[in-house]
Amino acid sequence: MTPLFVEEYDAALDALDAAKNKWAQTDTATRIALLGQVKDNLKSVAQGWAETAARKKQIPEGSPLIGEEWTSGPYALMSGCNGFIQTLSGMEGKTYLDHLPTRILPTGQTAVKVLPHSIWDHLLLSGVKAEVWMQKGVNAANLGKNAALVYDEPASQRRGKVALVLGAGNIASIAPLDVLQKLMIENQVVILKMNPVNDYLTDYLRIALKPFIDRDFVRIVKGDGAAGAYLTEHPIIEELHITGAASTHDAIVWGTGAEGEKNRKAGTPKNNKRFTSELGAVCPTIVVPGPWSKADLKFQAEHIATQKLHNSGFNCVACQVLIMPKGWDKGETLMDNLRKVIANSTRLAYYPGAADRLDTFKGNAASVDAVARGTAPAAIINSVDDAEWFRENEVFAPAMSTHEMDAPDAESYLKAAITYANDQLHGTLGANVLIHPKTIRQIGKKRFEEIIADLRYGAIAINAWTGLAFLATACPWGAFPGHTPEDVQSGIGTVHNTFMLENTERCVVQAPWSPFPRNLLSGSFTLLPRPPWFITNRKQDKVGALLTDFQYKPSWFKLPRIFLNALLG
Repeated sequence: MTPLFVEEYDAALDALDAAKNKWAQTDTATRIALLGQVKDNLKSVAQGWAETAARKKQIPEGSPLIGEEWTSGPYALMSGCNGFIQTLSGMEGKTYLDHLPTRILPTGQTAVKVLPHSIWDHLLLSGVKAEVWMQKGVNAANLGKNAALVYDEPASQRRGKVALVLGAGNIASIAPLDVLQKLMIENQVVILKMNPVNDYLTDYLRIALKPFIDRDFVRIVKGDGAAGAYLTEHPIIEELHITGAASTHDAIVWGTGAEGEKNRKAGTPKNNKRFTSELGAVCPTIVVPGPWSKADLKFQAEHIATQKLHNSGFNCVACQVLIMPKGWDKGETLMDNLRKVIANSTRLAYYPGAADRLDTFKGNAASVDAVARGTAPAAIINSVDDAEWFRENEVFAPAMSTHEMDAPDAESYLKAAITYANDQLHGTLGANVLIHPKTIRQIGKKRFEEIIADLRYGAIAINAWTGLAFLATACPWGAFPGHTPEDVQSGIGTVHNTFMLENTERCVVQAPWSPFPRNLLSGSFTLLPRPPWFITNRKQDKVGALLTDFQYKPSWFKLPRIFLNALLG
C-alpha cells in the first residue's frame, strides 16, 4: 500500500522542479521584495509563533523564558531576512563588501568584521563583536572572488536545483534559516520536511514564507522518519541539508546496520547527493584563571548555566564539558554559584527521550552531583574522566561534565585546554572561553589570538556563548571545515552567513566581560546589561518581543522601551 504522504510529496516536488530555474534566474530586486513580504507576514504571526512554541515546550504562561522563543524564533528569522536584503541591495559589483572592515590576523589569515555593522548594532549589542576568519589564501584584495559566487553568473544562464531541508526539532528558526541559505546563497528551491517534535510551527512558517510558496520556490511538509527517507532518495531531490544527529546523517549516506557498515568500509555510499549538515558536538567551555571578583564569579555562573540550560539544555552548542583550572582558589566558589543558578532553573525537560538520555548519562558515570530543580529533572554534573563515553557523546539534556587541568599560568593552561578540546572532545561546532580582560592583556592580544587560532571550532565565543553566533545571522554557522562523509563529526558546510562569504574557517564572537553598569568601574564603556539570552534575565520576554519588532522596522522611537526593559532584566 502506498503511504499517504507520497502523493503530496510528489506533487510538491514536481512544482519545485518546474520552478527551479525560474528561481535561479530571479533578479535581486525581486528577491529583496520577496524577503520584505516575508518580514510583513512574519510580523503578523510572530506573537502566535512565540507563544505556541513556549506552550509546547512547557514554559509557564507569563514566564520570562518565553523570551527564548522570541529571540531564537521570529527575531532570528527577521534578522536573517534583513541581512540578506542588505547584501542583495549591494550585490551590483558586490559593493556591500566595501563596508566590511578587514584585518590581518597573527596567523596571516584575513578576518572580516561582520558585527557591529550598523548604528543599531552599536546601540543594541554594545560591546559585542564578531569576525569571520577566512581560510588561508583569502584576503581583502580577492574577497569579492570569495563571496556570493552564484551571483557571478549572468541571471539568464543560471540553473537551479531542488534541495531537501530536514528541519531541526529544537530551535524554531533553524529550519527557515536553512531554507534561506539554500534560496539566497545556493540558488536552490526547497522542500522543507518539518521535524515531528516541532511541526506545530508548520502553519506559522507557511504564512511567513508564503511569498516563496506561492511561486513554487518553497514547500513545507510534515512527516515521520519513513517520510524523510522517501524524500532523501527521491530522484527530483538533488541536494540535502540536515540540522540534527550524526546518526541520521550516516543512515542517509551509508544506510543502517550491517548494510551501513559494509558500505562505509567499501567507500560506497548509499546516497551520493551533495549533503551539507550541522550535527552538534561535545562543546567545551574553558574557564581561564584570573583576577575574578565576587561579582564576576556570580555573573559568569549565570553565563555558564545559560550555556547549559538555554532551551532546557536541548541545544547543539550547549556547554557539555566545563574545563576548569585545577587548584584555582576561585574555582569552588564559581561551581557553588553555578549550582545555585541551576537549582533556580526549574524548566521542564520537554524534548522526547530526555529521561532516557539522562539515565544513560548517569549509567556511564562513576558518581554524579545531582542538582535538584523542583519538579524539573535534576541537572546532572560529573567528571568527564569517568568514561570515554562523555568525550564522545552529545547528551542533549540537562547534564554536563567537568574536567580539571593543571594551571601553572594562564597561557600554558589555555594552550593545554585547547589541545584537550581539539583532541579529546567529539565535534567542532562551538567552543567558549571565559577569560578576564586583564588576563588577555597579560598574555598579550596578539599572542592570545595566536593561541585561539589553534582552537579548531566553527564558532568560538570569547566571554560570550556561541549561541550568540547562531543568533547573529551574519556569522557563518557550522563545523570547522575539513570533515568528510566518512567522519562527519559536526557536519559539512555552513548556513546563515548573510554576507555570503565563501571559504570561511570560523567565526569569533566577543562580548563584554561584565554587564553595564558594573563594567564602568573597570573602565569599560559598553552599554550591554545582563544579556537577554541569559536564563536569569527577568525581562527577556519583553525584550525579545521588542527586538523582533525593532528588526521588522528599526526606529529611534523604539529604543527607549528596549533599553528600559534591558536594564531591568
